[in-house]
Amino acid sequence: MNVVSSKEFVINEEKYFDLALDEQVFVRKGENIFMLTLINRRHNEDIIFQPDDDFYRSITMEEVRDKLHKVLDKLYDKK
Repeated sequence: MNVVSSKEFVINEEKYFDLALDEQVFVRKGENIFMLTLINRRHNEDIIFQPDDDFYRSITMEEVRDKLHKVLDKLYDKK
């Protein structure tokens, strides 16, 4: 794992892209840290991301709000 400043990354961009092929590279800019991610396209295949199990378990913000209201109503004895 390598963490470099944004200035160092810009100066040696190609070096860090090559390094990202074998290990994780993080770029720090102020308070933020960004990770270089390699998406391999060796065979010129389009990469299609499929939803995982967490996606199918997700709920909408309206459902979150409704469940939160029920918990708060029960907590404060509102019926």
